Amino acid sequence: MFNVTLEHPGTGDQVSIKSLLSGEGLVFILTSMLTNFTEFKPLGLVLGMMLGIGLAQKVGLIQTFMKKTIINAPPKLVTYAVIFTGVLGNLASDAAFIIVPPIAAMVFLTLGRHPIAGLAAGFAGVGAGFTANVLITGTDALLSGITTEVAKNVGDGLTVTPVDNWFFMSFSVFMLMVVGVQITERIVEPKLGKYEGSASDKKLEEIKPIETRGLRNAGFAALIYLGLVALAVFLPGSPLRNEEGGLIPSPFLDGIIPIILFFFIAIASAYGVTVGKVKRTSDVPGYMGEAMKDMSGFIILIFAAAQFIAYFEWTNIGVWIAVSGADFLQNINLTGLPVIIGFIFLAAILNLFIVSGSAQWALMAPVFIPMFALLDYNPAFTQLAFRIADSSTNIITPLNPYVPMILAFMRDYDKKAGFGTLFSVMLPYTVIFLIIWTLIFVVWSLLGLPIGPGIHMKF
Repeated sequence: MFNVTLEHPGTGDQVSIKSLLSGEGLVFILTSMLTNFTEFKPLGLVLGMMLGIGLAQKVGLIQTFMKKTIINAPPKLVTYAVIFTGVLGNLASDAAFIIVPPIAAMVFLTLGRHPIAGLAAGFAGVGAGFTANVLITGTDALLSGITTEVAKNVGDGLTVTPVDNWFFMSFSVFMLMVVGVQITERIVEPKLGKYEGSASDKKLEEIKPIETRGLRNAGFAALIYLGLVALAVFLPGSPLRNEEGGLIPSPFLDGIIPIILFFFIAIASAYGVTVGKVKRTSDVPGYMGEAMKDMSGFIILIFAAAQFIAYFEWTNIGVWIAVSGADFLQNINLTGLPVIIGFIFLAAILNLFIVSGSAQWALMAPVFIPMFALLDYNPAFTQLAFRIADSSTNIITPLNPYVPMILAFMRDYDKKAGFGTLFSVMLPYTVIFLIIWTLIFVVWSLLGLPIGPGIHMKF
């Protein structure tokens, strides 16, 4: 309508805003819909990853590992075990919300501590720490895939891999654990006081000896597999290294998703055979098929996100917003870390209304990745800032589908508990996690430390 044109910062070409409500737009919508979906990078990354993780979940490996870690922890280290297991629990995706908090509550009750404090610690680890892990997970694959889809229009060949936030996120696991323990034991538990209510009739489920043997055999399988991978990587002349013999970048990092897939297949098969869940070879693809059924909601989300990003890019509105926004920030001299901090708090607020991290990132990435790229910020760095914000406020939004379930668990120990009770207990975790995580993010950036293999704040 206004004949807006601008110079594309990547190609230097003059581009104009195009309307989807036109003949050209209608043709693009109809002819690109299927390829937008099938060529959307996160689709293959996440489904491939979930073949292995889903198998481990279906045979019970991940669930047993989480229960074993919490139940067998020494009394003085129980809070550490709860939050650590909760953070790592995002490996099992949403299943961790169902497993960790109620077990944590029962363990606290058994030790004579307030069960709601255990429930809160478990929920904080699973929810507020959802994006952190020492392993590469489906979240890494999904977000990096969306980032790459957007970033490829910023510069030719620009990609963000699932390991590009790994260094910072691995450190975050231990930071969240230590901070979470302090919040639980110094703020939440004293505020709750001594537990005077009636004990829940739910009992801790014993871990069977055969499940313990399964974990042991899965551990052996993990050591053997990792040893073989290390041998393949560090052998002289390894094809998994780059031409200079290094690992950044390299075919090893490019192929990290298949490597992780086979890792989970190996350990899940070892566990499944031991406990009797895998009795014949056909059981393995059977469990994988069940895991894929659980991904149906994700596939629908990806279909919608792929269309939105493709249509947004086609209109050139994203380029216009990026150029205009970057020019505005430069004109007011706001191009340093304060603008990234502002982005973190904006994303944290939006997460109260858009609970799905992937859906929110699909909406925000097309605007902020190009804008910050014009300010010389690496897309992987922008993605990391979003992840901090997205995790921190997961536990205080009533739109989180697991909040009513956590409230039901809470009412096992306090019949009068309501949403206000739950949110007042969880608020310290959100506020302190967000502030400390952001401060560490700023210090990490100022020190110039890599956030992933070969990845820094700026290009």
